[in-house]
Order: sequence, then structure tokens, then C-alpha cells
Amino acid sequence: MALTYSTMLELGTRIPDFKLKNVLNDNWYHSSNLSNSKPSLVMIICNHCPYVVHYHSELQKLQKEFSSQIDFVAISSNDVVSYPQDGPEEMVKLFNNLNLIFPYLYDETQEVAKLFKAECTPEFYLFSDQDKLVYRGRLDESSPRNGIEVSGSDLRDAMNNLLISKPISKHQYPSMGCNIKWK
Repeated sequence: MALTYSTMLELGTRIPDFKLKNVLNDNWYHSSNLSNSKPSLVMIICNHCPYVVHYHSELQKLQKEFSSQIDFVAISSNDVVSYPQDGPEEMVKLFNNLNLIFPYLYDETQEVAKLFKAECTPEFYLFSDQDKLVYRGRLDESSPRNGIEVSGSDLRDAMNNLLISKPISKHQYPSMGCNIKWK
């Protein structure tokens, strides 16, 4: 595991155009599904990264708290030849075990990760109802070994502010985690 930080896609960027298979139902999912006058949260995650695993319970809480107001979608872009635990079958098992119901997309070509300029898992991208990036970076300041309790505070604050039309701080911290396993 190589600790890697996100590159912080430029605020104001439009949701990149993509089409990926949702492993939970085998249907194609288009980025245009997110252009529906609702904010969107795009997460670049994977199954095995300890940083992502560290946040599983917080992802469940965020889904329960915000999924009626914000569209959620997760994308896994890791090389499944070297990391088979991140493959589609295992992706389905993980989301079923966690009772996560938002789309979990498989980025086999890794092109979508490149469109988002993703470098690590997890990375979080919050888009306004106008499809403009308003937050990118970390969930909170916790990590698997730093002893800080998971709160989701950075992302949760951005989500709450977006929903009540309050300014979102431009002072945002990069996410950190395992590097994306490139082919």
C-alpha cells in the first residue's frame, strides 16, 4: 500500500461524461443520470483499501442521512488482475453486506478515474445541482491508524451547506489513501 493524496480536481469543473456498468444490477449508468437538478456525490473507492474500509460505517450513515436529497454513486477503478478482490463479483458482495444501495460502477478501462484526476481511494467529489464541483477531497481527518474517530465532518459540512445554500469553504483538504492500482 502506497499512501497517496488526491490531486484536487479544480472547483467549478463539470461532472465528467462517463458510461459504466453498475455491478449491482448489470445496467449501464451514464453521467447524465446525475444531471437531474439534484446535487451528486461521486466516490472513487475500492473493496480492499484499508482507508475505504475505515469509512464503511460512515458511508452507511451518509446514505441514510442524504440519499433522498443527493445522488450517490461509487466507482472502482483498480486493476482487478492484480487485485481480484476489487472485481465486480466482490463489489456486489461488499455492497450487499453493507446494505449500500447506490450504484457501484466498475471502471474497467480506468478512463473515468483519469477524467476525475483520481489518484487514491477514497476520493470524494460533491457536485451542485448545476453539475459543478463544489467540494473535493477527504471525508474527514481520521485515518485507519491515527486514533481520530470517524465523523465525516469535512464532507458532511459541505453536503449540509450545499443543501441549505450556504457557502462551502474553499479551504479543502486532499483525500489520502491507497494509490489507484493502475494497469
